[in-house]
Amino acid sequence: MPANPRPARLVLIRHAHPHAGYAQDEDPGLDDLGRRQAASMRDAVTPLGPRPILVSPLRRTRETASVLEEAWATPATVEPRVGEIPSPFGLGERSTWLRSVLASTWSEQPSELLQWRDRVLDTLRAVRSDTVVVTHFVAINVVAGAATGDERITNCLPDYCSQTIVDVDADGFTLVETGAQASTQIR
Repeated sequence: MPANPRPARLVLIRHAHPHAGYAQDEDPGLDDLGRRQAASMRDAVTPLGPRPILVSPLRRTRETASVLEEAWATPATVEPRVGEIPSPFGLGERSTWLRSVLASTWSEQPSELLQWRDRVLDTLRAVRSDTVVVTHFVAINVVAGAATGDERITNCLPDYCSQTIVDVDADGFTLVETGAQASTQIR
């Protein structure tokens, strides 16, 4: 009987600090603090590579990943299915909606959010090689929850540029290491 193939190791990196909040700009880039965080993350992650890099289409993830693209001479692949949780509201109401969602469980969510969660998981389950994924707070929580069986939407508090490590294979996700944690204000 052949041995199971080695699982792919995913390093899930939360984007660096953006110049504007969730209710202020739909696609903010990084501010000065975020650029410093990205540089510090590069120093920590560069020895792991080069590896393929997946990024959400949003500027804050692409700018965060750019330091690894440069260090590894490896272009990132933009993958919309690891993007931000979709909001049914415009900028003015997004923060209130998100606070409510983050305080709940997946079983309390409408089918649109469950489909988004499933797309995140299906996309990352399909990864077959060690990969860096630069993504968002809720997407990291989706994977951590799947790895630990935690139904809460917020089951960890990944800080900006934290590195959460999971293994993925045909059996699913295994949480290897939770990245740096911090309470993030929804602004």
